[in-house]
Amino acid sequence: MKILQRYFLVNISQAVAFVLVALLALIAFMDLTQELPDVGKGGYMMQHALLYVLMQVPGNMYRVMPVAAILGTIYTMAQFAQSSEFTIMRASSMSTRMAAAMLFKIGLVFVVITFIFGEVITPRTAPLAERIRLSAKGATVSSEFRSGMWTKDTVHADGARGPVTGSRFFNARQIRPDGQLVDVRLYEFDSSMRMRALITAASATFSGNGIWRLQDVTETQFTNSRTLPAPGSAAASGESIQSRFGQDTARVETRKLATLDLASEITPKILSVSRSDPERMSANELAVYTRHLAENRQETERFKIAFWKKLVDPLSIFVLMALALPFGYLQSRSGGVSLKIFVGIMIGVSFLLINSLFSHIGILSTWPAFLTAVAPSLLFLALALGGLRWVERH
Repeated sequence: MKILQRYFLVNISQAVAFVLVALLALIAFMDLTQELPDVGKGGYMMQHALLYVLMQVPGNMYRVMPVAAILGTIYTMAQFAQSSEFTIMRASSMSTRMAAAMLFKIGLVFVVITFIFGEVITPRTAPLAERIRLSAKGATVSSEFRSGMWTKDTVHADGARGPVTGSRFFNARQIRPDGQLVDVRLYEFDSSMRMRALITAASATFSGNGIWRLQDVTETQFTNSRTLPAPGSAAASGESIQSRFGQDTARVETRKLATLDLASEITPKILSVSRSDPERMSANELAVYTRHLAENRQETERFKIAFWKKLVDPLSIFVLMALALPFGYLQSRSGGVSLKIFVGIMIGVSFLLINSLFSHIGILSTWPAFLTAVAPSLLFLALALGGLRWVERH
């Protein structure tokens, strides 16, 4: 068994590596063609474009590894079937369960490699690639909105801790590649959603420990004379419409400061995550950002689905390799290696499309995030089990 296991491992690994290199080269070529129109603009030269594309390779590897796994496994199993090696193995008392166990052990290696690229390498190379690109162009990171980047923060009584006393809307017109914020506006509201402060700053730099250092600050404080009475109370029924829905401000104070230290739950990591593609974020980053959104009562479904997909998608390698096992039972009269490879390509592409489709449907239909992430793998697992049962009966 050890000899067979090693034989399977060597042949499948070589085939998967070949397919993986071919897919990555194709994707890198397509990415480079998209960057060529920007070459020569500002300081963005060909070497920057090549470096940017190279830094995107780990993320691309994470996405195409399941497809490479099924194509490499199908090619190997089809070769075994064509040369009758698999028939000899079965005649030597190798059962379907034993073959599946060997593929599982090989798939475990691919799953670990995929997790390393998805959780360790890609979350570091993707932001670095974007910084290289922006720095070379002399550009800044900005939101898709003309007003800049917006996020919501929670105001605590004692800096970043203590009981919650209100909320804060965080706006930055520009975010530089080094993480510095430019043209910052902060709108603070109390628990009754009445504005109590407006802070503007020319720039903001994160100094660590939840502290932002604002530069060239103008702070306007709105002091409320009294709190609004509870709805339905006698005082509430007797007050005017203006006092119920107006600001109800007794005093406005404005001061200018050279610097101001601001305690906030918002960190450069959260800001970078908020403008990143969830597919290129680690599960830990997704969990932190999802928790931040939930605490501020914002929509979290998209990031919950991305979090579970980050955990489930590498495990789909097991499913796709199991789906490739029936090809070893098909003799050459059932189709040549090229036909089986074509079928494998169709299966791999179908998995990627269905996986993406379920993600969008899950968001629109508010399906449970875990079910949305695991449903495509369960569907293909059913196909794999059905295929194995069919080839064993025939």
